[in-house]
Amino acid sequence: MCALGVLIGTFVGVLPGLGPTSAIAILLPATTVLDPAQGIIMLAGIYYGAMYGGSTTAILLNIPGEVSSVPTCLDGYALTKRGRGGPALGIAAVASFAAGTLGVVGLALFAPFLADQALKFGPPEYFALMFLAFTVIVNLAGNSVAKALAMGAFGFLLASVGIGNQSGMARFHYGSTALTGGLDMISIIIGLFAITEVFKGLSEKRARISNASLGSVYPTRQELIQCLPTFLRGGAVGFVLGLLPGCSAAISSFFAYDLEKKMSKQPERFGKGALEGVAGPEAANNATSSAGFIPLLALGIPSSPPLAILLAGLMIYGLTPGPVLFEQNAAFVWTIIASMFIGNAMLLILNLPMVGVWARLTQVPYGIMAPVILLLSSIGAYTVRNSLLDVFVAYLFGGAGYLFYKYHWPALPLVLGFILGPLLERSFLQSLSLSGESFSVFFTRPISAGLLAASLLLLFVSMRLKRKTKEKMLQQVGEELEIA
Repeated sequence: MCALGVLIGTFVGVLPGLGPTSAIAILLPATTVLDPAQGIIMLAGIYYGAMYGGSTTAILLNIPGEVSSVPTCLDGYALTKRGRGGPALGIAAVASFAAGTLGVVGLALFAPFLADQALKFGPPEYFALMFLAFTVIVNLAGNSVAKALAMGAFGFLLASVGIGNQSGMARFHYGSTALTGGLDMISIIIGLFAITEVFKGLSEKRARISNASLGSVYPTRQELIQCLPTFLRGGAVGFVLGLLPGCSAAISSFFAYDLEKKMSKQPERFGKGALEGVAGPEAANNATSSAGFIPLLALGIPSSPPLAILLAGLMIYGLTPGPVLFEQNAAFVWTIIASMFIGNAMLLILNLPMVGVWARLTQVPYGIMAPVILLLSSIGAYTVRNSLLDVFVAYLFGGAGYLFYKYHWPALPLVLGFILGPLLERSFLQSLSLSGESFSVFFTRPISAGLLAASLLLLFVSMRLKRKTKEKMLQQVGEELEIA
């Protein structure tokens, strides 16, 4: 069951738009004929298998299979264009295994305690955490912080389309009933990355994804040693954020990428093919998926949509999550946890030999690849909500993404603004409701005050780092011109 789950999950992660939520929902009725442990093991395998699978197309085709794989595109695709798609996939597999295993160890050792600590996060703390996450935009800015901030604000605005968090009133729908449901994140991602990539390929008249030789399909020992601290940092970030309900793997992967860029002695390498830029986000999103089982099993609180469906599966089997679950159904709980160790090992064994096969996707003629990408993109955008509006939105953002590329407007801040916008708005309004409309609630609670102070500090560090990086790049260009 574990092998079947991670196999399906990897395949689901590779396909843009399908995602673990849809796959688990489709297969949930089929698991009712299985033993409870078998059914939940398979569904859990689909979840963390999809977290790994999303990196494959992100690295090779610049198309994230999952929202959490968006930061992986930055350096993963740059490595592919340099003929190093194989090592990038290898690093992603090892990072996923290392961080996933770290997350399961944390789950096994500290589940009830950590779940209890996570409950200390209320709306003010969530607001401060989302505010902290917004500082990542500075490091995703490219050449212009102003453009990045504008794109982040645009993403925030797009996220506000639909029913309001507190008011329950429809916003920015312009009389369209279809827009009252809001814009779907998956269709925007598909448009900005998959469809935009096709438009870029056609305009550049590409023969194939990469004309460079593939080289070795495994990272070297030196590269693994170099990325070892990244595995640990990314795993730690993902694990901590995974404990918080509503804090998705996408947020932790952005955090991890930003952290690696800040920690690096050569931050100018990021965005141009740094292996740490692949290892950090991939470690974080897999650790987040493992950590998410802690509030699920210990408190019955799902931290993401796939885990919400897993919670429904537990209820179908008559298993009520909570502290009592560890006492009354200990054999079941520890079987699930043991299966996650096995599942992470299976993902590594399954995917490392496949690295060479996946890497050869870059050699497929673009005349064949482009229509296949458009077909999968259209199906992926439609199947999320069975809505043609989402397909239209995907192509609209495909055109917009191409214009962003041509005129050097960064797309990643838009994605981050769209992800964080609803969480920031909801926690802000809830905090004001709790405090009687007083803003002091954000500064009188120790955790929220500490996170806001950390936000200002990180903003200062990011601006300083960005200035140093720009100076170093200008110096490097000057030296190259002197040599020429």
